[in-house]
Amino acid sequence: MVKRLLGFFYQETSSLNQAAFLLGFFSLLSQFLGFLRDRLLAHMFGAGSELDVYYAAFRIPDFLFVSVASIVSLSVLIPFIIERESAGREALRDFIDSVSSFFGLLMLMVVVPAYFLIPALSGLLFKGFSPAALEKVILISRLMLVSPVILGLSNLFGSLTQAYNRFLIYALAPILYNAGIVIGILLFSSRFGITGAAIGVILGAVLHLLVQVPYLWQSGLLPRLSRKPDWELIKNVVGISLPRTLTLSMSSITFLFLIAMAARMADGSVSILSLSNNIQTISLSLIGVSYSLAAFPTLTRKFQEKDITAFIAQMTTSTRFIIFWSLPLTALLVVLRAQIVRVLLGSGLFDWPATRLTAAAVALFVVSSLFQSLILLFMRGFYSAGFTKKPFYINLLSTAVLGVGTYGLVNLFYRSEAFHFFITSLMKVEDLPASVVLMLPLGFSLGTVLNVAILWVAFEREFPGFSKGIERTLFEGLGAACIMGAVAYAGLNILAGFFNPDTLVGIFFQGFIAGLLGIAAAIFVLSALKSQELSQVSKVLHGRFWKAKVIATDPEIV
Repeated sequence: MVKRLLGFFYQETSSLNQAAFLLGFFSLLSQFLGFLRDRLLAHMFGAGSELDVYYAAFRIPDFLFVSVASIVSLSVLIPFIIERESAGREALRDFIDSVSSFFGLLMLMVVVPAYFLIPALSGLLFKGFSPAALEKVILISRLMLVSPVILGLSNLFGSLTQAYNRFLIYALAPILYNAGIVIGILLFSSRFGITGAAIGVILGAVLHLLVQVPYLWQSGLLPRLSRKPDWELIKNVVGISLPRTLTLSMSSITFLFLIAMAARMADGSVSILSLSNNIQTISLSLIGVSYSLAAFPTLTRKFQEKDITAFIAQMTTSTRFIIFWSLPLTALLVVLRAQIVRVLLGSGLFDWPATRLTAAAVALFVVSSLFQSLILLFMRGFYSAGFTKKPFYINLLSTAVLGVGTYGLVNLFYRSEAFHFFITSLMKVEDLPASVVLMLPLGFSLGTVLNVAILWVAFEREFPGFSKGIERTLFEGLGAACIMGAVAYAGLNILAGFFNPDTLVGIFFQGFIAGLLGIAAAIFVLSALKSQELSQVSKVLHGRFWKAKVIATDPEIV
């Protein structure tokens, strides 16, 4: 029985239909578990100092994963694996052993100093925490240092399972990661408090790794330590991976800065910032990641073929579709923000003021969702054309401006009564004393818009004509978004008399039906405007879109 079960999980997925179905289904399941994780944390701890400690302690290990451990990412290693395999099994074996040995040495050199530096770093970053809370941050951060090591090694394992079409293993790994955190919260939080969630993170990372071990063991590909690594080959891997890793680390640095600022605010500010950011990434995952990844192979191929016209056309088309989807979804999320937050988080110790502040923060994050998606597309556009330094410098500049700008917004909020009144009245939180936290998502969104503006100008300068044909899509998207938002808002008011907003079922159906009405209105408007994007989407939905080629994504991106 066990053998048959393992045979199912480790079978090769040769059909593109099977692979696409498996990855899509399990990705949705992983996201559901992520929302369950956040709901449990919010329910059990509320938006207070305990949950603040968890999210603050998470940042340093997460930064190490994104900025160091992701050097052995899927998108970098898979081409090397395929190339080395063509040279023979022994060449592949040497490559795996060399990279795993290098990774182990690298993480040892990073994690050991980090363990001793965490007290000083935590004291510097989270000055607003009480001594007791700071002590707990240090404890949990040190505990979770194991996580980037395990997940980085799992990334290496994932490169091998993906290269050999074991899509089910790859799809299960992130689900088990979130499941481990949920188990940690349920089993250990009653005894160890928020530290139980940290134990769950480690458990999830171990499960993420272990699910891939049986296949690698069976196939003889399980990495081993090498006494004589191929340093020339490692140099090639790092040379390709480093610019991408440094650019990715900018987003981690940005959020670390925002968390550090939230730590100086009222209790619960770190939790509200983190939970609202988790919710707003729905749009980025559904649209930005999907379209940027789908476009990447074609962009790379067309540029290598020196077909610049087709390269620009692919970028233009991808941009149009990101605009087409993002603008209406932004309007829907802004209007339904309170219903979404209450359904996902509003229970237990997560009270009504925390719900209102989180909903307002979601809205301020979401207004930049289009621009967040475009950043991913521009990055891959530059990478496919061989430009790795330019996006890094642009992101570095934008990150610096975002930090300075956010700091200025916080000071302006405190010093200007007019600005304070305008923001709190606009977001309907004028009676809540901790509303200064809203300056953090506002600063993030303004910085993101600036980032896209610079990337857009730089890309247009390199590839003139890229922006042609986008104006119509932008006009249609704005029109559909406004109509969708207005209809959904009206629907909420009308449906308030039919559903009890004090119950989970009532608030869910109020938001769900209002959302459907808004979507129907947007489709009607786009049909009346004869939207080319709507027509193409309709054709795809009527075709066999499930047979599209599966493209692997890196865990740190999604």
